[in-house]
Amino acid sequence: MKDLTKKNILKLKQSSTLVINEKCKKLIKEGKKVYQFGFGQSPFPVPEKIVTKLKDNAHRKEYLPIQGLERLRESISNDLRKKTGISYPKENIIITPGSREAMLLFHVAFNGEIILSAPSWVSYEPQAIIGRNKVHWIQTSSENNWFPTAKQLEKKINSIRKKNLLFILNSPNNPSGTICKNLKELSAVAKKYNLIVLSDEIYTDLTFCNKYESISQFYPERTIISGGLSKWCGAGGWRVGFFAVPDKLSKLLENIKTLASESYSTVNSPAQFAAVEAYEGDFEDYKNKTKNILRSVGNYVYNHLKSNKVLINPPQGAFYLMPEFPNKKYKNSQKLCETILDETGVAMLPASDFGFNSKKMLTRLCYIDFDGASFLKASQNGSILKDNIIEKYAPNVVEGVQKLSNWAKNL
Repeated sequence: MKDLTKKNILKLKQSSTLVINEKCKKLIKEGKKVYQFGFGQSPFPVPEKIVTKLKDNAHRKEYLPIQGLERLRESISNDLRKKTGISYPKENIIITPGSREAMLLFHVAFNGEIILSAPSWVSYEPQAIIGRNKVHWIQTSSENNWFPTAKQLEKKINSIRKKNLLFILNSPNNPSGTICKNLKELSAVAKKYNLIVLSDEIYTDLTFCNKYESISQFYPERTIISGGLSKWCGAGGWRVGFFAVPDKLSKLLENIKTLASESYSTVNSPAQFAAVEAYEGDFEDYKNKTKNILRSVGNYVYNHLKSNKVLINPPQGAFYLMPEFPNKKYKNSQKLCETILDETGVAMLPASDFGFNSKKMLTRLCYIDFDGASFLKASQNGSILKDNIIEKYAPNVVEGVQKLSNWAKNL
């Protein structure tokens, strides 16, 4: 069994989100016009006050505690309490090199089985395989905003018949850009069956309705929250993430700390000191402006792409949309995306990378192919930005969507 599992690990492919980014760079280097709708990296600069703190602490060279800088953990604890009303004390928080690493260590430490809903982030399943945990999928629909219903979750639990189960929930969702509207109902099922819930809240500060909602508000006793600076703060390359763990799962936290000590040791010191500013400073104006830009661009894409040839839910958070191209021309979504890239220059990811059947003609469209620093200079009043502003500051998005829309008309 171990050999078979080892073979499965060695068969894993590189993360498709990173691969599409490298492919786009290669095509651009070859002189081809590419509309980069494949890679989910924030287009906005890190707020200057946070950058200054990084510079001010560049001399920090000491190893910080495995669990992370105490003040940073305290600031994250306070931030979560303010947003959710739930207390995750600093002793229950661990700082990790991005939330991806936190999840990987969790999968290694966790001994059970995993429930994922399609669509799910590309790394959830591969990490479960690395951790040698079996994955069970729930297929969702646009009618329920691409999230499972409570009935679906309960049915899946009963079909597995295992006691130690983990349910991963990501809202706003990557890849759909939608938010979960039935958190309370899902939490009731989770509580009934004593599930562990991993609430991936890396995009929650980018919710367009400006309401921070977490399943921890309904089921705090066994909900782990993951987050970090990569999305709302634009600091993906800084690799600062965290896990907030409830008291009842303290053993898991201890196991993760042990794994951290034997892998990355500690998150880099200057970034941790700078992250304190990110969680303690006032960046509401920055957040509001970036969210309004993302909401406006997302709505532009939605309004100019939706048709009887392209089915799509409106944008609700993060910077993704998940258009569907119903047709019988292509044998799978991978071939669909390859053809679209070849014929239009628009780079997207196929739905099969996110847990869907390969024959489902869905793609992930990431609408951030623009200069975020320039866009932040645009005049805003909190309302949806007009088309002429988007055309000025996001010309690649406008042109790429037009090409994609024209292409879809021939399906």
